[in-house]
Amino acid sequence: MISSLHDQDSYHFGSDNYAGAHPLVLEAIATANGGHVQGYGDDPYTELLRDSMRELFGERAEVYPVFNGTGANVVALQALTPRWGGVFTAASAHINTDEQAAPERLAGLKVLSTATQDGRLTPEDVSRAATATSPDDPHRAYPHVLSFSNSTEFGTVYSVDQTRALVAAAREHGMRIHLDGSRLANAAAATNASLAELSDGVDVISLGGTKIGAMVAEAIVVREPDAVSGIEIIRKFSMQLASKQRFISAQLLALYDGNLWLENARHANAQAQKLAERLRATLGCEVPLEVEANAVFARLAPGVADAVRATGIKFYDWPALPGVVRLMTAWDTPDHALDRLISEIERASAS
Repeated sequence: MISSLHDQDSYHFGSDNYAGAHPLVLEAIATANGGHVQGYGDDPYTELLRDSMRELFGERAEVYPVFNGTGANVVALQALTPRWGGVFTAASAHINTDEQAAPERLAGLKVLSTATQDGRLTPEDVSRAATATSPDDPHRAYPHVLSFSNSTEFGTVYSVDQTRALVAAAREHGMRIHLDGSRLANAAAATNASLAELSDGVDVISLGGTKIGAMVAEAIVVREPDAVSGIEIIRKFSMQLASKQRFISAQLLALYDGNLWLENARHANAQAQKLAERLRATLGCEVPLEVEANAVFARLAPGVADAVRATGIKFYDWPALPGVVRLMTAWDTPDHALDRLISEIERASAS
């Protein structure tokens, strides 16, 4: 038995992945423990998870638990995209910037990206990408799949109407559709829409768990089974099939077989709003982007960010916005963590 190796009263703003697991998630893991249960998904927890996902996403939905978000994206895109196909996405999308080219290295797919104003793609972006080449062009990959993130890497959110318009544009050009929903819970909390509404018309969703209170648990949710091929086999050779899958499914059940996912997302979003308000009221601080989910982008006075980080509070510069830092709130971010961050910013600004 090891003692704690970190300060359990310390909270950071580098990522919502920094947060620990929700107590109910830990309780669910303990409940799933004990005795022997058949492996690789042939277990009662995964079976119940299928029922829960169908309640959330529709009676045809299928679910495939995986270890992490990159794995969910890579498996989903392989199952959607022909070997010669391209995947169209925003330049800021996680699959383009933060996954070490995993879709290209592991899946052999070509990622086609475009710059956006705020992380959100538009129907016009989709049409331009689709008409820039043709499916028969042997020289350039055609965008057979649209992949979009909600919420985006800029913390912006697609409304239900924006999602439907984007989906309609993709369908017009024969594209299949993937939604990177690692923070879909935050988008739902921001829009007061259901998960089903925010994925209306989407073929496959990478559904987040880790960022809203799970330990190691994400899921691929297939809303349109006819759009994918071989996903169970792909999950295996992509090293995303857990032998003791009951423990991943139990975590997802703790979050999604009820409203814990929504409660956690609402808290993270609310703390982001509080943080943004306090930053706007702090001398020398600007919040250049609208705060919609749980990401706050702030411009601090020169030298302030480094001075605050020197006190031990972690957060990162955001390369896409020079001079701006990204501050993420999580399901467990307390008010006193906001107090400390603002206090350190004020102290660094004064000195």
